[in-house]
Amino acid sequence: MNGAESLLSTLVNNEIEVCFTNPGTSEMHFVAALDEVDGMRCVLCLFEGVLSGAADGYARMARKPASTLLHLGPGLGNALANLHNAGKGHVPVVNIVGDHASYHLQYNAPLTSDITAIAGAVSDWTHTANSSAEIASDAAEAVRQAGFGSVATLILPADVSWGDNPNGAVAKVAIEPPTAVAEALIEDAVSRLQSGANCMLMIGGREIDKSRGLLINQIAKATGARVCSDVFPTRVARGAGTAVIERLPYLAELAIDHLKDIQQLILIGAAAPVSFFAYPGVPSAIAPDACEQLQLATPDNDIDRLLAEIARRVGAIDIEPEVYPLQLPPAPVGALDVNSAAQALAYYLPEEAVVVDESITAGMAIFPQTMKARAHDWLHLSGGSIGWGLPASVGAAIACPRRKVICLEGDGSAMYTIQALWTMAREDLDVLVIIFNNRKYSVLEMEFARTGARGGSPGVKAASTLGIGSPDMDFVALATGMGVSAERADSAEAFCALLEQAMSERGPRLIDAIVPSLF
Repeated sequence: MNGAESLLSTLVNNEIEVCFTNPGTSEMHFVAALDEVDGMRCVLCLFEGVLSGAADGYARMARKPASTLLHLGPGLGNALANLHNAGKGHVPVVNIVGDHASYHLQYNAPLTSDITAIAGAVSDWTHTANSSAEIASDAAEAVRQAGFGSVATLILPADVSWGDNPNGAVAKVAIEPPTAVAEALIEDAVSRLQSGANCMLMIGGREIDKSRGLLINQIAKATGARVCSDVFPTRVARGAGTAVIERLPYLAELAIDHLKDIQQLILIGAAAPVSFFAYPGVPSAIAPDACEQLQLATPDNDIDRLLAEIARRVGAIDIEPEVYPLQLPPAPVGALDVNSAAQALAYYLPEEAVVVDESITAGMAIFPQTMKARAHDWLHLSGGSIGWGLPASVGAAIACPRRKVICLEGDGSAMYTIQALWTMAREDLDVLVIIFNNRKYSVLEMEFARTGARGGSPGVKAASTLGIGSPDMDFVALATGMGVSAERADSAEAFCALLEQAMSERGPRLIDAIVPSLF
């Protein structure tokens, strides 16, 4: 058994069963091992930013890591944006990055680079394998380090890959469970909740599933506190039967107003709220200066146990939580814009759908209008780096093959990782991609005004950097050219007809929704 075979076997032994790949010469022995080791699904992606985003989407829905296979430092560099998103979302990923043979590095060949430095920007743990005999142990450690919510990167020199490993593969390793929250912090939180002050429980982090939402809603009702999620929690259970939870607004000015009366802010899996960017005259910290904040739990704490314990102590267990009813709007007619599109989505969204949201400005209308739709999971762009939605939909569909995945995608962000459509077609994934095509970087138009640059009004040259028409992109042609069925909608009726068809059939398809800018 060579090093690559022992590495791959170790990953499979640890229930890592999907590898998103874009290999090169240094990884050929790993590629060859795919034919020798059973149990690993290999998914080819045409760009490294696709495979890293796919690994993120897969791990969110599977609640365990995927692996990636990347070619040297430049390949890892191409993957950084979506590894950044995974890290900010506390999503586990195991990266395997091929390197030159150890004896070849001294010659500084054209693709030689400092992989450790590149990996360090987005990895919680980085290690270079030094021998074939130890590579399986290194792989097992990478799995352990990735755990429930970290990015682990293992660098694999080519000679370590092809050399013999007399020790063979490593069996399944134990993953550290989430850590308990200290008793003193729990007592402090309960005291604040029962103090009579204006309290808010803010939940975020890796996941707000249905049970967590219901528990925190019960606690809020028992204590008179408000409950709010952070802006972009990684995965959220939403729709009929899920708890009513406010969401912190994205715009700093609105978020400041949202929290203006809060005296006690208790953070559960969420970080202290801050503005996404700095703006002249707008504070970076969102909470009022007089507000006392308690970091009760991080995403690595045992949040389920924590919420159950607080609920018991404040007498919330028997309180009926407030949940969203199923309340579907009528199918819209007339003009197609983001509001009518949101109404149509709320009407047609199927039970247990997975919504991957990179709709950017369109999401400001879509998210609130789907609160009372059929129960579904919603994945947010947790790290803010665009080009994530299409790849994350690939990963989510592979993790959940029996669930419809709906990718809400801005036209500008789609072009960062449009190659993901090819992988959807190749793998025959049940993904509906909806492109909100306004032929602008609309969010940047909004941000231009908010920063006050040039008085908030772009000139001709500045405006040319914010518009992406001339020529207009033909997403129907782009999709069909990569094997995905696609049609265009420019009215609410046409959009509804395409949605209805997509929800009743399996397989990848794309709707190019021509909409005006929200602003």
